[in-house]
Amino acid sequence: MTHVVATINLKGGVGKTTTTAALAEMLSGEFGQRVLLIDLDPQTNLTIMMIGEARWGELDSAGRTLATLFEVALGDRVGPVDVDGLIQRQVSPLTSVASVDLIPSSLRLIGLQDRVTDIGAGHTEVMARALRPVLDEYDYVLIDCPPNLGAMTLNGLRLADAYIVPTIPDVMSTYGIGPVQERIRRFADEWGTDIVDLGVVVTKYRKASAVHRNTVDDLNRNKQISMVFPSLIPEANQIAAAAEFVDFGTLRRKYGNDGQFTALRDLAQDFIATTKVRLTWA
Repeated sequence: MTHVVATINLKGGVGKTTTTAALAEMLSGEFGQRVLLIDLDPQTNLTIMMIGEARWGELDSAGRTLATLFEVALGDRVGPVDVDGLIQRQVSPLTSVASVDLIPSSLRLIGLQDRVTDIGAGHTEVMARALRPVLDEYDYVLIDCPPNLGAMTLNGLRLADAYIVPTIPDVMSTYGIGPVQERIRRFADEWGTDIVDLGVVVTKYRKASAVHRNTVDDLNRNKQISMVFPSLIPEANQIAAAAEFVDFGTLRRKYGNDGQFTALRDLAQDFIATTKVRLTWA
């Protein structure tokens, strides 16, 4: 059974993309899961993190990015779309991670996102119609959404079974969690489906910070939040450096031995357990 999970937060800079990439690599490298990453964020950070800027440029020039789906739907490009040609196989720069694939993003999504509604009825279905046939190849599909609830994000949510909210444990980063939950519930009701709120992933956590500790306590007490994943991802230079397109060799070397690797591995383990329990209806 394939579980499709969107990662979303309306606040930028919360470690959403880094967490998405690390989760994918842990799911594959430590737990043998087949993972597809979909980079829906026009900033293309996840794409460049996984395949490097040079390779991304080649693919973008050749029309082998997510933008092509929307260009064909808008009539800007002749179809049909070769979905298999969009998927980049075994993209992790870590030689120890063998089963992470990627559908790259494109800067062209910036302009396209303002025109998606021109497609008319079904404009939120572009990704779902094109990609659902290939999802059975994977155990998990992780969609890195842009920090908004525009038409592109709605396409990602329409494909998703569930979502997580990565956040720094401070007031500014957590402020938008409630509005995100409410809007996603409303979208799901309109579509006649269910998009499960799997919970909050705490990132860039500083144990010495009273603000961080108190915010985590507040999140755990908040009955509107389904759960806070118990593994708190620490703020660490090693995790920030992991965004570079470099073959670190092993997951431990990439993410660090001072608790970072363990925290991310525990997150992946909890993620598997949570999806098995919460998404058994899918």
